[in-house]
Amino acid sequence: MDMGISRKSMIVAMAACGLFTGVGLSADPASSWPQFRGPTGTGQAADKAVPTKWDAGSVVWKTPLKGKGHSSPVVAGDKIFLTSALEDGRQRVVLAFDLASGKQLWEQVAWTGNPEKSHKMNGWATPTVYADGQHVWAWFGPAGVYCYTEGGKPVWSQQLGKFDTKNARGISSSLLVVDDILVVNGDSESDPYLFGLDKATGKTVWKTERPAAEGYSSPFLLEAHGKKQIILNGDKFVAGYDPKTGKEFWHCKSFAGRGEPVPAVGADGTIFVVNGLAGDVYAVRTDGAGDVTKTHMTWHTRRNEGRDQPSPLVIGNHVLVSNMKGILSCYDAKTGKELWKERIATGDITAAPLAAGGKGYFNFENGETVVIEPGEKLKIVATNKLVPQGGEVFRASLAPADGKLLIRSDQTLYCIK
Repeated sequence: MDMGISRKSMIVAMAACGLFTGVGLSADPASSWPQFRGPTGTGQAADKAVPTKWDAGSVVWKTPLKGKGHSSPVVAGDKIFLTSALEDGRQRVVLAFDLASGKQLWEQVAWTGNPEKSHKMNGWATPTVYADGQHVWAWFGPAGVYCYTEGGKPVWSQQLGKFDTKNARGISSSLLVVDDILVVNGDSESDPYLFGLDKATGKTVWKTERPAAEGYSSPFLLEAHGKKQIILNGDKFVAGYDPKTGKEFWHCKSFAGRGEPVPAVGADGTIFVVNGLAGDVYAVRTDGAGDVTKTHMTWHTRRNEGRDQPSPLVIGNHVLVSNMKGILSCYDAKTGKELWKERIATGDITAAPLAAGGKGYFNFENGETVVIEPGEKLKIVATNKLVPQGGEVFRASLAPADGKLLIRSDQTLYCIK
């Protein structure tokens, strides 16, 4: 991504691609990839120079990471920010790297103690930080929320709850900043709240009750229909909230539980939702109030493909949904009609995909990334492979930066061009 691109030019570029006409962005202008899945929170990149083909020889640099984690790279200015967990979760750290060289710039130990239980696919450093060019915010669930300056100086910390569930899968929801509010999804059975914190002090501004159930999706900001709203998927429903007060605007009941995937967004502010467990894909208008299940669900289409942990992706008039085994389905965004269904690779995929230059990037756990171009038929542009070592697992989302692409495994950060 062009590090000098203005907020205005970014919006124009997105509109020109037909991706978010009339839908505002959530990015702080100081950041180039400020949060999980970028400026929109939905995996849409304005940068058209993202590489489409690479191999081991395309690696500009790679940096071994301390500990393990699945948080995705965040880019603010010339710095990259990540989290990691050491000693099987007994220590949680925030890390900063130089974008040009991959050199580690600083490390802050946020928390040390006895770790909570977590699923083997999750761990203790899955939530992605938010960075606005001046500060970095990190969340580790029961280990707390932490704020640092971009240079690594501690500013504040806050413990919000235990976030226990009977299945003890841990937490994975990433952070969002809307104006002066830091938004934290605490979906769990012990502390089922959506939190709005003062980003400068960590003080709780509002706290909205959610269903007492496990949930792992990340909130994102949608600006459509003349207002801002936080969109959050969940175990029971997908909903829109007022960023200033936390008040629910609307909710639409889901077809399956968990709610890991982040919804995709169409040009008119319609969202496209899958729920993690096997269930339907469905479209919801976001201009309603109260329970909109019967009034604003514009279509839903049956899916029988198993788990749908990767988030859906919108490119033009196409909605792309991959299951965890690499079977990719393409739907018409206006009608929900399934246009095609193809296996794009063998192996497991859990990472949320990326859209750039009219193409979709699907990165598999084995380090393979399949780049596709949607249409009436599937077109595979490239199948790219890194050479992971030491049993590396790739569950983080890709992050474009200044014409390059950042790829994070649980153990290594790669930069390719």
